[in-house]
Amino acid sequence: MATNIAILRRPLDPTGAWAWITTVDHKKIGVLYGLTAFAFFILGGVEALVMRLQLAQADLNVVSAATFNQMFTMHGTTMIFMVVMPAGAAFFNFLVPLQIGARDVAFPRLNALSYWLFLFGSILMNFSFFTGSAPDMGWFAYAPLTAANFSTSSSVDYWILGLQVMGVGTLAAGFNFVITIINMRAPGMTLMRMPVFTWMTLIVSFLIIFAFPVITVAITLLLFDRMFGTNFYDITAGADPLLWQHLFWVFGHPEVYILILPSMGIVSDILPTFSRKPLFGYVTIVLAGAVIAFLGFGVWAHHMFTVGMGRWATSAFAVATMAIAVPTGVKVFNWLGTMYGGSIQFRTPMLFALGFISLFMLGGLSGVMHAVVPVDLHQQDTYFVVAHFHYVLFGGSIFGLTAATYYWFPKITGRMMSESIGKTHFALMFVGFNLTFFPMHFLGVLGMPRRIYTYAPDMGWSGTNMAVTIGAFVIAVSIAVFLYNMVRSARVGQPAGANPWGAATLEWSIESPPHHYNFAIVPTIRSQHPLWDEEANTVEPPPLPYVDESSIHMPSPSYWPLLLAMGVTLVAGSLLVWQAHAIAGLTMGAASGALALISVYRWVFEPAVATEVAEGAAAHH
Repeated sequence: MATNIAILRRPLDPTGAWAWITTVDHKKIGVLYGLTAFAFFILGGVEALVMRLQLAQADLNVVSAATFNQMFTMHGTTMIFMVVMPAGAAFFNFLVPLQIGARDVAFPRLNALSYWLFLFGSILMNFSFFTGSAPDMGWFAYAPLTAANFSTSSSVDYWILGLQVMGVGTLAAGFNFVITIINMRAPGMTLMRMPVFTWMTLIVSFLIIFAFPVITVAITLLLFDRMFGTNFYDITAGADPLLWQHLFWVFGHPEVYILILPSMGIVSDILPTFSRKPLFGYVTIVLAGAVIAFLGFGVWAHHMFTVGMGRWATSAFAVATMAIAVPTGVKVFNWLGTMYGGSIQFRTPMLFALGFISLFMLGGLSGVMHAVVPVDLHQQDTYFVVAHFHYVLFGGSIFGLTAATYYWFPKITGRMMSESIGKTHFALMFVGFNLTFFPMHFLGVLGMPRRIYTYAPDMGWSGTNMAVTIGAFVIAVSIAVFLYNMVRSARVGQPAGANPWGAATLEWSIESPPHHYNFAIVPTIRSQHPLWDEEANTVEPPPLPYVDESSIHMPSPSYWPLLLAMGVTLVAGSLLVWQAHAIAGLTMGAASGALALISVYRWVFEPAVATEVAEGAAAHH
């Protein structure tokens, strides 16, 4: 029986664009993350297409070598830090409180700050294109290429400062979700009743908390080298030439699992819905995710097998790399077990979930190949590695996130996406992906190095590179179809209702899109599959009581997170100005620092909810 809700908008709530700028609602913040990530996905895709045009044939001159270096640096950085991570954060934000029966995250304004720091950090880094100083040293920024005497422009500085701003927001989000999941679950929502997606969010948040400080320290030391004359990475002053690589990959390999575990959680929620049976081996899948995260911190040096670490170190990391394949394989067999004997429905989200499993498994197999050191010695820095990396992070992460978009779009917008257009999108994307990245394995075996901007005709790579370029443009067409489907469906799609898929998890128990308070009455949970168990119960539940929406206390909108993020970003930008004009940089830094401090002060003393304003005024009189 539907709940009788009084629809009374709070008078202090803003409307229109201002409502989005000042929002602290986890659902709106999730939408902002998603839209921003998609915009950067298009930008990163354009950068990839520029590279593919340059490499389509031998001896082309579509762009210069310098521009090509900027393209592959910013393509990698954009796709990792501005697309896959925030796209995962979009679903974290929108879904986790709904899946655990909470009305919001633990710290709504900190959540808003996380988004604005991500946005402004991304803008700061991409602003480098307009100053002619786009990062051009590779997304991995290996020392000593990043030293001031080798990178004389501000390109590396833009990369460092943009990542620092984004990293602060990411860390804040990590702490926020850990506290939210641990402390704000509905009554009866034990840890082992949580949806797998929420479990993966929790695990990813711990990965962020432990991994991001490493890259923060690494790039801070690099900033000191470049701006203040220290010598942490100055090899001529006695620094270890491998220090940067160790620091970067101690962060970089857990980062791979920060990118892939959300999609594993997504698939683990989608498969039971469209197989019409519970997830096979729920506990095993959860534990496998935790084991993957733990082992992820012990395999970083498999990126460094060719640097001469020594036999014992190389052997240890080779064994650890093979070991991490075991929990990953456990997940795959559990997903297959979920589908086995089920009544499978091949809807668009299910197709992308199946695409994820097949493509990620191929990427994982080539990853195990790299764990074999003699094989890795030949494949290192060739296009074979590029193929492996994209099978994991495009075939894995992007396919999983696309499945999530089709699956939860009805909950987010209240409207269904077109099945026919969605299946066309899947076919184009699946074919385009394999046409693009599978031939790269052969290019790698034939000796084509990664990161080169041209090659001679007699190398024998031209035909395969042309096929790869054609595949890249097929992917671009598929993304255009996806965009059309989203825009069309948001405007004229069929109304979705509360639970169009017949799913089992808690977010489908409320209307689509949800109210700002999520649940009029916080639910009590009695199983892993609350909606399916409720359907099986033939006893009519008692009618829910009348709830006055105005009695539900929710955090008030605030523009202080936006201003604080702006102040922090301008402080970072002032360092770039300071390099060229010391007085202007110091002035800008002081003004933006003051803005940040004022924002913190006003944030602390701002009323937490709208009703506090009225209550405070009444008490004053």
